[in-house]
Amino acid sequence: MQREIELAIPPHYINDTLYILNVGAKQLKINPKRIKSLHIRKRSIDARSPHTVYRLRVVFDIDKKYTGELFIPTIKNVKEAKPVIIVGAGPAGLFAAYRCLERGLKPIILERGKTVRERRRDLAKITKEGIINPDSNYCHGEGGAGTYSDGKLYTRSDKRGDVKNVLQIFVDHGAPSDILVDARPHIGTNRLPHIIERMRNTILEFGGEIYFNTKVNDIITSFDQVKGVSTVNGQKFYADHIILATGHSARDIYYLFKDKNWLIEAKPFALGVRIEHPQHIIDSAQYHCDIRHENLPPAYYSLVEQVNNRGVFSFCMCPGGIIAPCSTEPGEIVVNGWSPSKRNNPHANSGTVTQVNLEDIPNSLTDPFALMDFQKNIEQKAFDLGGKNLFAPAQRMIDFVEGRVSNTLPTNSYKPGTTSVNLNEVLPEFIHEALRGALPRFGKKMKGYFTNEAILVGVESRTSSAIRIPRDRDTLQHPQIKGLYPCAEGAGYAGGIVSAAIDGINCVNAINI
Repeated sequence: MQREIELAIPPHYINDTLYILNVGAKQLKINPKRIKSLHIRKRSIDARSPHTVYRLRVVFDIDKKYTGELFIPTIKNVKEAKPVIIVGAGPAGLFAAYRCLERGLKPIILERGKTVRERRRDLAKITKEGIINPDSNYCHGEGGAGTYSDGKLYTRSDKRGDVKNVLQIFVDHGAPSDILVDARPHIGTNRLPHIIERMRNTILEFGGEIYFNTKVNDIITSFDQVKGVSTVNGQKFYADHIILATGHSARDIYYLFKDKNWLIEAKPFALGVRIEHPQHIIDSAQYHCDIRHENLPPAYYSLVEQVNNRGVFSFCMCPGGIIAPCSTEPGEIVVNGWSPSKRNNPHANSGTVTQVNLEDIPNSLTDPFALMDFQKNIEQKAFDLGGKNLFAPAQRMIDFVEGRVSNTLPTNSYKPGTTSVNLNEVLPEFIHEALRGALPRFGKKMKGYFTNEAILVGVESRTSSAIRIPRDRDTLQHPQIKGLYPCAEGAGYAGGIVSAAIDGINCVNAINI
């Protein structure tokens, strides 16, 4: 017999199985000796009251130990199977490839960037020398933007597909099993590359193909049906189905669509800054204590406010994290954040952004590039004001709200460096007005948040693509081109690792074989 109940466990008892067993037995009103085993189904932190607790959904096996269901791999060897071309080896591309193995299709992944190991040298050049390789950076390369930007797996995409299946595939390739039960699952930038490598090896072992340093420059069609692709290396690959999973920063793909007169459209996105605090400020505010208990992870937050009918919200929050330079071209500044698995760095950062709508930008209804050009202009302006070697424009929080340039900037995690400026010179008026209105209100919601110990670093601009590639709701194919499946973030249909993975799976499911 099994019984599932919810328990509230103080942090100092969270690793004490005997304590959990006894509390559960008391709540179930049975003898503890009758409980033969237990496992946690869901785990979250409840810091709403003065006494922070873990909330656990625990399954107790009573009188008989439950052995669990036998897992049988469903993937097949597809070496001689029908090919599917997948452009991009980010989460959408990798999970699309894995789903191809399950369906008996042969995935051929074409990735413009390098393997996860080779990418590290290019990331080091970005940080230390300000040198950007447009095809190998924080956004492009094996694993996509998520590989070296945290591995956060929290999502609200459970209605789009099977989130647990995505998490289980990660676990099968080396991710900690905790991600199956944590309310806010997280792998960490230090662990994720090894998991991505194992996924690559699975795809290759079962007959798939993966080509790195292979940038697609054309999609070959005949009578509005895809036939294959060509690459800058002069190679050609042929298939009747192409999944376009290129990510939000592969702007060359949008220009390819423009040259072919294929439908694309402007899409709203969010723009703002990265805000970084000392982690102890966030811990103290969220856990209602001076010193965080060792069994509690560094605290996170989620904040939202309406200012002048415009939403301002925190985004991609990284406890114990680092602000990273995520530019994909010379002459621009783009920032993002990530955390290692232990989240043990001294700062916490979060994107804090507001929506850029079609009506905010002239000609956006007729020019599909209007919002992307606006995005690019802001990133280039940030570069000009940053000054040198990818230095980012920055300002202390209260100084920003009160409209003065900071005399000094606090120690922060952005390694290239920061330059003190008035961020009003970088951000458009409707953005900085919304941020200025929201930040003091955030401070009223969370004690200690509104402080000059916090730094605003610009700009957080690649929250999502500023262009959407349309597709049919049922077939998931481009309305003009049969066999072409616009997919995930680059096409405007996902917003994170798990949602992108689900969209990649859904695109393969839509292939009619």
